[in-house]
Amino acid sequence: MKVTILGSGAYGCALATVLNHNKHDVTLWTPFDKEVQNLTETHQSPVLPGINLPEELKYTTDMEIVSNSDLIIIAIPTAFLNSTAKKLKKYYTNTPICIATKGIEQGSCRFVYDIIKENLKTDKLAIISGPSFAIDIAHKSPVGLTLASQDKDTIDIITKALSNNYFKLRKTNDIIGTEICGAIKNVIAIASGMIAGMNMTESTKAMFITESLHDIKSLIKGLGSDGDTVLTYAGFGDLLLTATSEKSRNYSLGYMIGKGATLEEIQNYISTTTVEGLYTLKAINDLVAGKDVDMPIINLIDEIIYQGKSPKELIKFLIKKP
Repeated sequence: MKVTILGSGAYGCALATVLNHNKHDVTLWTPFDKEVQNLTETHQSPVLPGINLPEELKYTTDMEIVSNSDLIIIAIPTAFLNSTAKKLKKYYTNTPICIATKGIEQGSCRFVYDIIKENLKTDKLAIISGPSFAIDIAHKSPVGLTLASQDKDTIDIITKALSNNYFKLRKTNDIIGTEICGAIKNVIAIASGMIAGMNMTESTKAMFITESLHDIKSLIKGLGSDGDTVLTYAGFGDLLLTATSEKSRNYSLGYMIGKGATLEEIQNYISTTTVEGLYTLKAINDLVAGKDVDMPIINLIDEIIYQGKSPKELIKFLIKKP
């Protein structure tokens, strides 16, 4: 199978190693000539330290490569998704697409699935989401992800391409719920980091994560989807990983806030680091405006970050919450 991956960052390269392991012909696309040169010459990525990428992988800046592909995987930051989709449109031939990007577009509040669908006018779309750091995938650690699509053929093709003895996919048709889970977990991770920064115990962190599941379920149902998706790899699985790992940038920001970092230190971190949870928090508030959605923990996180409430209010809230 010929597979093109749009995006040669950590996750794109990690998925390329899975596809190569499964004996597929893989090309990674990037808009940067220098990146193509570096990857071609060194077979290493600076964002996957210690990993030697398979020599069979190919790299290009030519988007036309997608016209001869059997599967397209999109693994680029949400901020560049719309512009990339517009470039893709010129060469797209209704090939199945697997979207590995998570998040909500700033300004428009569109989910990644909607951005691709609106640009390409196709139903051959799927989302993969779940607890999987790129470095762990590259090391062939066993991982499980949710594969969400309403097109059976697309699900079958992606399952055949990616599944193996360390990479597991579990299917669902709940695209909206899967996308919400993939985005909102970054907000929860910020608050989890706050709890760790205040030197609270693992027991308190577990209490918070458990309570946050109710908010996520309410949000999913409020946006017209299946609340049980919160119990999938994309839901609880990804939440558990992101909200407990120091590798998470969202968690790291929360930790700084909980520790009592100065406003200058926090602003410096935000200005030099992409913290997806901050953008998601704003987007979620826009999405639920006027809807009957009860998410008190999300609202409190917003008040701490944007209205100056103390992180200690999180602990008080957890005890008082019915």
